[in-house]
Amino acid sequence: MKSGGAREGPVRDFDQRFNDPPSYILGITKEIWEDRNVERLREYYTADIPVRSPDGYVVGSEAVIAATHATLEELPDRQLLGEDVIWSEDGHGGFFSSHRIFSTATHLGDGAFGEATGIHLRYRVIADCAARANQIYDEWLVRDLGAIVRQLGSTPETFAARQVEAEGNAEQAVLPLMSQSEPPAVYLGKGNDHPSGQRYAKELKQLITADDVDVTTIYDRAVQMEQPGGQVGHGWADAACFWAGIRTSLPTAEFRVHHVIGRQDDGLGLRAAVRWSITGTHDGPGYFGEPSGAPVHVMGISHAEYGPWGLRREFVLFDEVAVWKQILLHRH
Repeated sequence: MKSGGAREGPVRDFDQRFNDPPSYILGITKEIWEDRNVERLREYYTADIPVRSPDGYVVGSEAVIAATHATLEELPDRQLLGEDVIWSEDGHGGFFSSHRIFSTATHLGDGAFGEATGIHLRYRVIADCAARANQIYDEWLVRDLGAIVRQLGSTPETFAARQVEAEGNAEQAVLPLMSQSEPPAVYLGKGNDHPSGQRYAKELKQLITADDVDVTTIYDRAVQMEQPGGQVGHGWADAACFWAGIRTSLPTAEFRVHHVIGRQDDGLGLRAAVRWSITGTHDGPGYFGEPSGAPVHVMGISHAEYGPWGLRREFVLFDEVAVWKQILLHRH
């Protein structure tokens, strides 16, 4: 693994319009989604790309094109504001990026979110992508579905129940992605060894698994936390409360780190991107309500920004609806 930093040069075999990985990721995202050149996905995605998200996975650029068209029918004015692209070289002329997006959109079409409401939405997405030779060939995607459904007047639990009913109840409902059901990875890298990434991965493990974790040793006192559901926390007390709710819900679950990137770039400072998971039994009260005994898999991606007094901004994403769907299917 190689350390991430501004000294890394441009990657090979990419369209010369893009002078570095962030310009490639930001450029093709705008071209596909906002400029409505959806069919260009055939050029920018490999024909057999696996794309994983907490509610399941699709394989192939044609499936991605269909899903993109469906989203744009519901949210035709969607904008994808690229907040950051945290990336690392792969050692073979390609790269791996973790792209954090703040989306704005108006619910103007009927579809997965029900009949059009005209409600203006704001929510985040983080997409982890492996790219080489001007194409993305492997992807992990987490969107804040909890934020969307709350703005539409529902809750993650209620929306998950509606999904189960719409799909034919427990016997026919589509199962969310579990660790054992993921398609095999094409990209086999683990990121880089930059200190900020290694630091954040270690801190996440403490926050998720250690009951005696002292958040004052990790966070800036004025930390701003962007949490699932579009929630925002500030300061040590909010950070401690959020992570305690996760730990108590899944006290015996296994926490795993899957990918780690650290970077330091001019004007952006020390950052980190970590993809992680929690897999186990929902056997405690907390973030996901009273214990259900359900087997649960949480797919998460987090970004961190460090300052002189610790972690100063944190972005944590997982799909609350996918977790609640697992709980509800177990109850049935």
